[in-house]
Amino acid sequence: MTQRIAFVDSHTAGEPTRVILSGGPDLGSGTIQERLERFRSQHDSMRLAMVTEPRGAEVLIGAVRCEPSDTSCDAAVIFFNNVGYLGMCGHGLIGFVETLRYLGEIESDRCRVETPVGVVEARIHPDGKISFDNVPSYRKATEVVFDAPGVGQVVGDVAWGGNWFFLTRTPKPRLRIDSISEWLKMTTAIRKTVNENGYPEVDHIELFDDPISPENHSRNFVLCPGLEYDRSPCGTGTSAKLACLAADGLLEPGENWIQEGILGTSFTGHYHWADEPGGRIIPTITGRAFVTIEGHLLLQDDDPFRHGIGLDESSD
Repeated sequence: MTQRIAFVDSHTAGEPTRVILSGGPDLGSGTIQERLERFRSQHDSMRLAMVTEPRGAEVLIGAVRCEPSDTSCDAAVIFFNNVGYLGMCGHGLIGFVETLRYLGEIESDRCRVETPVGVVEARIHPDGKISFDNVPSYRKATEVVFDAPGVGQVVGDVAWGGNWFFLTRTPKPRLRIDSISEWLKMTTAIRKTVNENGYPEVDHIELFDDPISPENHSRNFVLCPGLEYDRSPCGTGTSAKLACLAADGLLEPGENWIQEGILGTSFTGHYHWADEPGGRIIPTITGRAFVTIEGHLLLQDDDPFRHGIGLDESSD
């Protein structure tokens, strides 16, 4: 017997997203958080089947389209990757909305999407770019200092932008794509030390450099939870950056910040203060996605890699 899973792939500023349309795990009803937990506890091997080898790649972000439990929303989504689940994914949200637009499922230039960490509102612009108002973002700690093995003294901030980030102030290396292995090694060492020194929730690490393009404000390199790097400038990472800039008084509400990624692509962000205490902001991130593949994943019963390479079939 063969299980057929319909999907559409896209990339947002270079970072891929795979939207699962049908044939995936039966997550039942309830809140999006309840369905995420059902995905995690009952169908985790399907996560690997849909985004890892031999049908995917370690860099791929998956997005299961769901019916929203919030009646004000047009759609709901659960994001996942090669090692687990994401509360929110900025580039993935842009790719998800672009996929819905491509499928003719968006009736206006606005789309409200329910995610496990809150409702996100997206807007489609005439030039094809998509903006979304992210969940409230904030800085938790500033100028955290420690020594990372093989790196030396590290100084940075801990912030939430839909995922947890450590945004490195020092060191500030020269970020070029021909040194990816070096940045992966550095950020992996930093993350391990951050986790061991009071911030176990942090699973993304950002390095910063001066931009190559003079129209941009900064260049970044982002380590993702599965030890892959973000090909895009990272939507939740840019949100966390905006929260730090706002907290330091370095960026005014409504003022644009153009974040350049390691491939030279960019996201534009700005913010306004949230209507709640605690110095939280509402970031708005704008980027462009392109649909690349439409098709079906095939999972055959007798395929030894039905649920990904390296996973014991008995775990399903």
